[in-house]
Amino acid sequence: MTISVYIRPLVLEDAQTSYLWRNDPQIWTFTKFKATKRITSRMETAWLQDNLRKPDQIRFAICLKGLDTYIGNIQLLDIQQNKAELHLFIGNKLYWGKGIGYQATMLILKYAFFFKDLESLYLRVHPANIPALSIYEKAGFEITGEKDGLVMMSISKKKFIAHEDLKR
Repeated sequence: MTISVYIRPLVLEDAQTSYLWRNDPQIWTFTKFKATKRITSRMETAWLQDNLRKPDQIRFAICLKGLDTYIGNIQLLDIQQNKAELHLFIGNKLYWGKGIGYQATMLILKYAFFFKDLESLYLRVHPANIPALSIYEKAGFEITGEKDGLVMMSISKKKFIAHEDLKR
């Protein structure tokens, strides 16, 4: 059975779920985020409220179709000069390894390139995060280098369109 997802803009109420993810160190194994103290619902709500206001960021919830269950986040950060940085995580570990990261990546690429008219996206991923590397390569990202121990990857709108045409 294939699990289908959609993305929608994050809302403040999502903090009631996402604060729980912030306190699970397994979710953040391969990221720069390391909670130094317990994150409360109030702290997460304040953080989300501040970040939803930033004009150079667009943050989405990843949700299951049918159940309308919020299970992760995908976002475009540092949007400037027709490019942005992509971030993705699945906070509900029941849905790890189910193809959801790839689906969400494809949805955000379509949004970024066809709705926001961006020209390129880039990301940084831990080299030991094999599932993430696989997702991004399958979506058409290419490795562009390494910085601070992380693999740098990018994709252009032109490359994405060509990649999509090859899959048809």
